[in-house]
Amino acid sequence: MKTGNLDSMSTDELWSLHEEITRILASKIVEEKAQLEAKMIQLGAASLRGKRRPYPPVLPKYRNPAHPSETWAGRGKQPRWLSDQLRRGKKLNDFRIRANGP
Repeated sequence: MKTGNLDSMSTDELWSLHEEITRILASKIVEEKAQLEAKMIQLGAASLRGKRRPYPPVLPKYRNPAHPSETWAGRGKQPRWLSDQLRRGKKLNDFRIRANGP
């Protein structure tokens, strides 16, 4: 379609054209997605979707002395109790859980 044809169309005609294109595009996307999922099933990759690899349990490395049940393994965002203490000048090693070994 040439742009000259679009320029001569009314707003209602353009809007109808837009809606038709949107409807056709949506149906084509659904069809293509179904084809891709069928190919994934054929390849056996669909069984992998949504599964994460198992991670071993991580033991805590840091403990809140004021509330010993609050611990942190050193992964992810620092807990609020720890970040507050660090801002007050304490060191991270002050909260380290000591191992029972030598």
